Amino acid sequence: MSSEIVWMIIGMGVVTYIPRMLPFVLFQGKELPAFLQGVLRNVPYATLGALIFPGILFIQEDIWYGLLGAAAAFIVAYLGANVIIVVLGSIAVLTLYSYLF
Repeated sequence: MSSEIVWMIIGMGVVTYIPRMLPFVLFQGKELPAFLQGVLRNVPYATLGALIFPGILFIQEDIWYGLLGAAAAFIVAYLGANVIIVVLGSIAVLTLYSYLF
């Protein structure tokens, strides 16, 4: 492995580490406002939605395939099922849909 690649890997590690380390150092022992805590608590859900939603729309040429799978998963999750059950329910609905249409 050439030294360029090693330095590139080290550089990428530093660039990744700094934004993760800075909040711990800068905010150590400080309490964030309640509003900011509420916003930061919802960031993982917003990020997950932003990552999943385009995949729902572009999973196949038939847009209804993705929308039907998402609707089935949402309904099963809303009923309080386990994550595995949500995934299996969505797969079952889409399997049935692909056989019928």
